[in-house]
Amino acid sequence: MTRYPAPLRPGDVVGVTAPSSGVGPALRPRLEVALGSLRDEGYAVRLGRCLDATGVVSAPAADRAAELEAMLCDPEVRAVVPPWGGELAVDLLHLVDWDRVAAAEPTWVVGYSDISTVITPLTLLTGWASVHGANLMDTPFRQPDGLVTWQRLCASAPGAEVEQRSPGRFQDAVLVDFAEHPGAVELPLDAQGTWERLDSDEPVRLTGRLLGGCVETLTNLTGTRYLDVGSWADRHAPEGVLVYLEAAGEDALTIGRHLHGLRLAGFFDRAVGVLVGRTSAPDADGYTQREAVLDALGPLGLPLVGGVECGHVAPRMPMVNGALATAEWSPGRGVLTQRFV
Repeated sequence: MTRYPAPLRPGDVVGVTAPSSGVGPALRPRLEVALGSLRDEGYAVRLGRCLDATGVVSAPAADRAAELEAMLCDPEVRAVVPPWGGELAVDLLHLVDWDRVAAAEPTWVVGYSDISTVITPLTLLTGWASVHGANLMDTPFRQPDGLVTWQRLCASAPGAEVEQRSPGRFQDAVLVDFAEHPGAVELPLDAQGTWERLDSDEPVRLTGRLLGGCVETLTNLTGTRYLDVGSWADRHAPEGVLVYLEAAGEDALTIGRHLHGLRLAGFFDRAVGVLVGRTSAPDADGYTQREAVLDALGPLGLPLVGGVECGHVAPRMPMVNGALATAEWSPGRGVLTQRFV
């Protein structure tokens, strides 16, 4: 069974540390707005020391690993929310005492992009639920109708059921400059579009344990204990795995190679279907992002549903790794129901 952290409640402590990239001076005002939004909801905030942006990462790997592990094992910290992703969270995985973490009471960890490098192994190694959703810097944004916030999802009690629907709008050309607009709370959803089935026109309903993340970061973990989906599925996902994946920014040929590699490594062996996040990553000459998905994952013979709000294109539908979920698609409609069982 998945181990769910206790429901998040006002008064709980939210830890903030950067396992990957830190926050520079120009973006500190946005960080303060994000921290203020948590305090306004009644949460206490504990800032870590690993937040510097002088280099590519917020601190040496040993320091980042130690701070993350300390927060995960501290019974007072009920959630850990990094400011955002970055590039090199992979360098701290071997420095975390995962057995110690597994022995602690579960803590919510929330994020996407390079934070997939942390939360997906966390679920696979410990059985804890984790949340692939908006990072701290995006937290002040209001969610559109149909979606819930990560705070709402983390407040769910054992046995709860949370339904989310594609809002049919997404952020395309208009981006928010946090340096210029640190207090932004409205997402500029300037384009229309909802889920689409990539391999067929037939409506589909898929049920399994959610697991996934960012293609570019997860592919680096293939063949290691940090992406051993089979062992985790044996223990926690007898219903099968409802995989979700999204491309951050690599061109279609690179994404195609990554997906082929994940398939050959057995990442999809227990999958009941694949949800593919909407992406703004570029196509390649003669090879599109859609073709990359169909080329690499078509041989699986599984339903493939694209345009899902689970990646670098806002808005973001928070998804709980380890939750029992049902995804339903029909033309013009996309629904994800997550059960905390």
